[in-house]
Amino acid sequence: MDYAQALWLYTILVFGIIVVPGMDMFFILANALTGGRSMGFAALAGVMLGGAVHALFGTLAVGVLTHLPTILFQAMILAGAAYMAWIGYTLLRSAITVDGIGRATTRSEGAAFRQGLITCLINPKAYLFVLAVFPQFVRAEFGPVWSQALALGIITVAMQGAVYGSLALAAGRGRDALVGNPAATIWIGRGAGALFLAVAVFTAWHGLTMTSTS
Repeated sequence: MDYAQALWLYTILVFGIIVVPGMDMFFILANALTGGRSMGFAALAGVMLGGAVHALFGTLAVGVLTHLPTILFQAMILAGAAYMAWIGYTLLRSAITVDGIGRATTRSEGAAFRQGLITCLINPKAYLFVLAVFPQFVRAEFGPVWSQALALGIITVAMQGAVYGSLALAAGRGRDALVGNPAATIWIGRGAGALFLAVAVFTAWHGLTMTSTS
């Protein structure tokens, strides 16, 4: 797999996880429905800044991991693959439906931004995600670690902006699509689960191959 293929695979993976209905999506939609597009985009800006912080955490983590002995780095790759497989398994077994999206409690764009940032930053699963995923796509043969991690961070934040921003632009239709189509949300979650399992198998194979050839 070359660098371009790795970036495309990461882009698909990130799209798969962001498009699954979750806390960030509901927060942005609630603000857009309550305060209009400006509130929705303020909430989105906070979430995107939180995503940038997660990417920075992933960059620092990869920088540390690449200095570990080879066998430990390989173990981290396999552990990350196992975590992605677990995410995929739980999503495949899930039946994600949305009963309703209520009104937001924020009353200003500044408050929406701050709450969006805090909501994103306090999500422990996001840190586990970047810790598990970033090492799978950042490799010495692709160049400097910081530039690779920066590319992954830009892709992550851009995908948040594209998916969540589209929902904020059409908040009413987005809410109706989520609430009124439970079968669609179920299959979105299961499709993301299948994607995670596929990537987990690929990265586990990569890790085992590295181990066997060391």
